[in-house]
Parts: sequence; structure tokens; C-alpha cells
Amino acid sequence: MAHSHARTPLWTLIAPVAGLAVYLLLGKGGGALAGAGLAVALLACVQASVHHAEVVAARVGEPFGAVILALAVTVIEVGLIVSIMLGDQPQPTLVRDTVHAVVVLVLHGLAGLCIVVGALKHREPDFRVTGANAFLIVLLPMTAVTLVLPNFTQSTPGPYYSNLQLGFVSLVCFALYLSFTFVQTVRHRDYFTSTLPEAAGERPGNRFAVIAALMMVVALTAVVLLAKAFSPFIQAAADALGAPAAIVGVVVAAIVLLPEAATAIRAALENRLQTSINLALGSAVACIGLTIPTVAFVSWWTGTPLQLGVTPGGAVLLALSFMMALITYGTGRANLLSGLVHVILFFTWVFLIFAP
Repeated sequence: MAHSHARTPLWTLIAPVAGLAVYLLLGKGGGALAGAGLAVALLACVQASVHHAEVVAARVGEPFGAVILALAVTVIEVGLIVSIMLGDQPQPTLVRDTVHAVVVLVLHGLAGLCIVVGALKHREPDFRVTGANAFLIVLLPMTAVTLVLPNFTQSTPGPYYSNLQLGFVSLVCFALYLSFTFVQTVRHRDYFTSTLPEAAGERPGNRFAVIAALMMVVALTAVVLLAKAFSPFIQAAADALGAPAAIVGVVVAAIVLLPEAATAIRAALENRLQTSINLALGSAVACIGLTIPTVAFVSWWTGTPLQLGVTPGGAVLLALSFMMALITYGTGRANLLSGLVHVILFFTWVFLIFAP
């Protein structure tokens, strides 16, 4: 974490409290102005919660720091998904659309943009093949069992898992995430370090870490409440614009990835593409490994069905995504062409959402 923790930015203390106030004032609903206010407050609280999580993570160090960051992002994502799942218009495809969007946004959108930015400024930035491949080794089976396999099981018709299958797949995703976390933070930590020497970041003191931990709880509480209040506006806006239902999942994924995306792009500009890859691909691994088990439990508890299987076209694009990722991350050096190809594939995916 490159930024200094010597002082806590004032906005990160104000945003969570202001977010709770906005929820109390506008959480009961209203017009477009109320929706805009909730959206601004939600984004501010998401940014604040991730900032405080980074401070706590920097203080406790690895492996606990990575777990804290993943849990913070997962709370944000689960809060958004569950609030929409339990709304007046439940969407059985929301989890599928969100996870699918996270995978494509990470593999093509965010990673592609980071490669383009890094290549334009540093020509051929380096990264460790071992670390990038470790992400893909875990992310590929996670994606397959979550988004593709439901289309081919026989216990239930259509792109659904039975309760037993969903429970087992949730355990598989969680076990893969725990295995990866162990390798990343304990067994092979060097796989994920930068190929260039980095200055040691300033470790925050106990007082700042305690304040950050408390404010992280407040910020995450505000995020979950604001997400619940804002979710009807997301659905209403999609309906008013005549947008496909999948766009709601894309919006949720974009909100979740926004804070880490900014950090990843900044790292690419500073010739730290390894950090960008860690943030981008790590977001997808945490998304599936932690969100799917949590949402599956909510689905079982409430009796809400989860339609997880993607369309045949979506499965083809996912296969192409991982083929391209394996080629891109198999060399240890990124260039402008590979970055542009990923960005173009991202826009292909977006186009096909609106013109399936």
C-alpha cells in the first residue's frame, strides 16, 4: 500500500457518518434526487470502507491483511446482492450476472486497461508468471463450476443447482479460496511480489489502526444500508431505460470493483503491474470464493432460487477470456497489443449484453 497512513484523511471519517445520515433521510424512497443522493453516499462509503480496511491490513500484515481486505469487499458485494435479491422484484439471475460481470471486468476491462496504461508509459512492464498463473489456476475452476456446470447437471432442469449441489459447489469455491490464500500469504508469498524493488510502506500505529477498524465497521454498515435503499433505484433505472436485466449485475460489479480499480490503475502508472494484477485477479477470486457460499446460504434460508448457468454465448466468451488470459500472463511481460485485445473483448461483451 503505497499511500501513507500517518494521517487519516478527513473525508474517510466524515463519509460513513454522512452515509448513515443520508440513509435516515432518504432511505424511505423518493424521486430521482433521492436516488442520486443515495448513489453518491454509497460510492463515498465504499471508498471509505476500503481505505480503512487497507489501513488495518497494513497494520496487521499478512496473511491477515489480505483476509481483511477480501472480507471488506465481500461485505459490500453481498450487501448489494442480497438487498436486491430480497427486494420487491427479486432477480434469480442477479448473482450469475454479477459474478459473470466481475470475471469479465477483471480479466478484460481492468487488467486490459492496466496493461494499456503500463505499456504506454513503460513500454513492456514486467510481472511474475508464477503469481499470475496461480490466480488463473484457481479462478478458472471457480468460474466453471459456478457459471458453466449448472447448465449440464441432471438433478434439476435448466441452469439451476439443487440445494445439495449448490451447497457442495459453495464448499468447493470456499476451499479453493482458502487454498489460494494460504499459498499467496504463507507458502509462496514471493510469487506475488513485484519484480522491481519497492520502498517499504509506512506501517500505521496502533491508534490509527484502531480508529480505522472502528470506522471500517461504521462504513460497511452504511454501505449495506445504503445498498438496500438504493437497489430499487438501480432496477427502476434499468426498467426506465429499457436496459436488459443483466445490466443490474454489471452495475453491482462496477461499484464493488471501483475502489480497487483506481488503485490498480495507479500502480500500473507507477510501473508496478504485478500489484495491478494482484488487485484485479484477486478481486475475482475473493468475489467467487466468498460471495457464492454466502449468497447460497441466503438462497437456502429464504427459498430464493439462484439461476447460475450462463448462456451458451456467455460460456464461449468465458472460454475465450481464459484462453486470452493464459496467453497474456504466460510471458511475464505485457505489451500494448495484448492490453488492447483485452479491452476490445471487454467492449464485445458489453455490446452483446445489449444486442444478444
